Amino acid sequence: MEIVFSRPIYLWFLLSIIFLIGLHMFTIKKVKRKALKFANFDAIARVTGRPLLTQSAFLVFFRALILLCITLALAQTTLYYLGESTEFSYVMAIDSSSSMTADDFEPSRLEASKKEAMDFINGLDAKARMGVISFSGSTFIEKEVTDNLGEVKDTISKIQISEVGGTDMGEAIITSVNSLIEEKKSKVIILLTDGQSNVGIDVKEAIKYAVENEVIIYAIGVASEEGGKIYGLDIISTINDNELTTIAENTGGKYYRAADRDGLNKAYDEISKANRERIGLELDPIFISIALIVLFVEWVLMNTKYKTIP
Repeated sequence: MEIVFSRPIYLWFLLSIIFLIGLHMFTIKKVKRKALKFANFDAIARVTGRPLLTQSAFLVFFRALILLCITLALAQTTLYYLGESTEFSYVMAIDSSSSMTADDFEPSRLEASKKEAMDFINGLDAKARMGVISFSGSTFIEKEVTDNLGEVKDTISKIQISEVGGTDMGEAIITSVNSLIEEKKSKVIILLTDGQSNVGIDVKEAIKYAVENEVIIYAIGVASEEGGKIYGLDIISTINDNELTTIAENTGGKYYRAADRDGLNKAYDEISKANRERIGLELDPIFISIALIVLFVEWVLMNTKYKTIP
């Protein structure tokens, strides 16, 4: 469960609550000092059965609550939580950078990932929809989201190592989210990579964009514990789990470390059985309703219990 403010700048108005309380206390003291010159309030209190000049703690509480609700409504507050779903639209985001040629998977990380991805598609519900992107330093839409899963498998089988250097996971996530925006079903990205974002868009911005659009990301890290040698280079490629864990957990998904083909298969199998959907509940109407109700209660109190005596 998470609360997101689409317009957080309006939260500065919360400082007005402190100002309200201070002004209320100052006004009460000033009015009381002035009024004591003209009336015996102890006698009036005995007649009316209540103090004439009360600090009206309830009233200042109500006014502070009204300000709080209006501020949260202006900030466009949304509560996100995970619910159950049975129908999904996926985007398979496959890392095609040079490190995916590493030999700790047979014949390579990329080929092993493609094979297990196609097996995953074979087990999906017939109502599922899927799109495919590949990414390295740039992101390419290989297949728009479709219900023709045969075409999706064919597209995945043709993905090759990109000549563009680097790994831009931020752009890959944003492109994947954009591919899913118009989908009516629960939206899921399967991020398949062996790397850490080192160029392009900040991953934190991409995570925020995914959350705002109610997209869950399952990340699969493809690399053995000892790493693998990149084809044609005397370099051992390992993986940094922290960034992938952050991406998955902050969007309501999960990170899977696949150290071998069996690990890949288990990750895909668990994702296929997941039935979680990220649901956004806009709280603006609720806060406006509370503010109106409290405003009415305050008006009633000001004209009954706290009515000023002439």
